[in-house]
Amino acid sequence: MILEIKNLSVSFGDKKLLTDVNMSVESGARHLLAGHNGSGKSTLVASIAGNPDYKIDSGQIIFDGRDITGENATSRALAGIFTGAQNVPEIPGLTIISFLKHSLAAHHHFQTGQDLPMGKFLEMLESAREKLNIPREWLNRCVNVGFSGGERKRLMLLRLILTRPKLALLDEPDSGADSELQTLIAQTMSSMPNTTFVFISHQPHFTELVAPTDITTLSNGQVVIE
Repeated sequence: MILEIKNLSVSFGDKKLLTDVNMSVESGARHLLAGHNGSGKSTLVASIAGNPDYKIDSGQIIFDGRDITGENATSRALAGIFTGAQNVPEIPGLTIISFLKHSLAAHHHFQTGQDLPMGKFLEMLESAREKLNIPREWLNRCVNVGFSGGERKRLMLLRLILTRPKLALLDEPDSGADSELQTLIAQTMSSMPNTTFVFISHQPHFTELVAPTDITTLSNGQVVIE
């Protein structure tokens, strides 16, 4: 079991968004979070990721055998939790290659206690870039500045492949993606057996491509018991 959510209640300001949510995610799963808009899916993903805008009122988040309920987002990311959000910020002045180098260096040092050699980073980057058919010139552009929605999804996949997380939280990765890109996203997920996926999708075609191993349905901030 890679993730356990135990009696989790979450609020945003004065509004309670999740109430006593329980969910278990097996290692290696492709776990779909289903439910209508406003049911609490994105709130649950953000809470697992450690988004400080959401207040955990009660309950626990157990990741890879340890209680991370009180840990911040950086700690969770270094421990192996990847977040692919719907709306990603633009970062003027920071190139994609610099962003990826700093991110991978931090993960590598956390996991091994050693610095990441530049040669190894460039080798990993080139391999991942080719898999995703990402032009080399993109790497010298600023993070997400001037990129289309589909291009941003490819960059999200690039970061995913490079960081090789234990758990990837993908909030509507198919949103704004054409059929070709949806297929690429699904294929990328299938090619990473050592990564567990929790994803949100409203599109039956994409869900069929991913072939979820488990489904949790939310409604009004609670798990629907079927």
